[in-house]
Amino acid sequence: MIPKGVENQIVKYFSQSADIHDLDFLNEWIKNEENRSIFKEYVKTHFAINLTMNDPSFDKIKDELLREIHNDKKSLIKVKLLSVLKYAAIAILFMGIGFAISKNESSAEGLIKPRENSITLKSATGEVEVIKENGSQQLIDEKGEIIGAQKGKQLVYKDQKNTSEIQYNTLTIPKGKQFGLVLSDGTKVQLNAGSSMTYPIAFSPNSPRKVELTGEAYFEVSHDQKRQFIVNTQELDVKVYGTRFNVANYPEDENTEVVLVEGSVALSKQGETLKKKEEVFLNPGHMGAYNKRDKNIVDQKVNTSLYTSWMEGNLVFRNETFENITRKLERHYNVVIINNNKDLADETFNATIEMNQETIEQVFNYFNKIYRIEYQIVENKIIIN
Repeated sequence: MIPKGVENQIVKYFSQSADIHDLDFLNEWIKNEENRSIFKEYVKTHFAINLTMNDPSFDKIKDELLREIHNDKKSLIKVKLLSVLKYAAIAILFMGIGFAISKNESSAEGLIKPRENSITLKSATGEVEVIKENGSQQLIDEKGEIIGAQKGKQLVYKDQKNTSEIQYNTLTIPKGKQFGLVLSDGTKVQLNAGSSMTYPIAFSPNSPRKVELTGEAYFEVSHDQKRQFIVNTQELDVKVYGTRFNVANYPEDENTEVVLVEGSVALSKQGETLKKKEEVFLNPGHMGAYNKRDKNIVDQKVNTSLYTSWMEGNLVFRNETFENITRKLERHYNVVIINNNKDLADETFNATIEMNQETIEQVFNYFNKIYRIEYQIVENKIIIN
């Protein structure tokens, strides 16, 4: 037997009335192996009920359920999706234990081959160098002096206190990859797929510490009361002294989002005079969303782990449109997705995908299997019908 409170949350989950806190509780609860087994039985039972609602054939239901249980024993795909599609019945979220999708479901000719792009570092002189992942090398400036080193998936810059001339580097991360930085002041930055950041190889001792970001990055800013740290996102400045926060500023996204994990940050719009400029201060656990069309900043309380989970190899969506989901899948898997189903584009999902465990074929096989979303692979592209 399980506690009544847990059972109620499971029921709320299957009836699509669970909120973010319920989902997060269940996600933690099933990390226990015994709880995982209990939840698995609920999933199997609900799967049978769901099939009954959509197909009156008992024999077909039985065969389908037995096949699912058999596949479940063979391998687990940890794709966790909860649809709120208007035409869906009761959807199933496989919170970390989902039913298997056999790798053999995709034929050899139907496999997606992610495009191979390189991480690059552009120096102050304009020279572009390819950075090999997990490499080891010294970083040299235009004068031939050592300014840092590559240590695996991270560039680490030396602290240079007596800097007279500011020189900038630009690190560019292609789709499908992530990479880290330790700036000369000790600030740690993790850059997400499809991002780039321009930064000084050493900060001036008497001026604010400024970097420019396109895409998404997580910052752990080294505390310095005398030198403010500023992240410029083209239309928005994020000002801090020492804190941890996430900035998402992809050009194709409607909003620039700043999520504060710890400390304090201030958001201000670019192009305003000092007298007119207004700052929005965030508290830990809040997100400031700057809308690029109406130029307004909205402050709201959020679950910060949903916005920082990408650093652990997860894609987490809450009430996200299918269009936004496919856009992020393109970015993180480095593939092309063409959606010809315009009605589907605006429908919303809750989803968690473990990118290090699931291939893009497995993700879309799941969509097809549970939600009957038809797709095909043509010339290395996923086309949704």
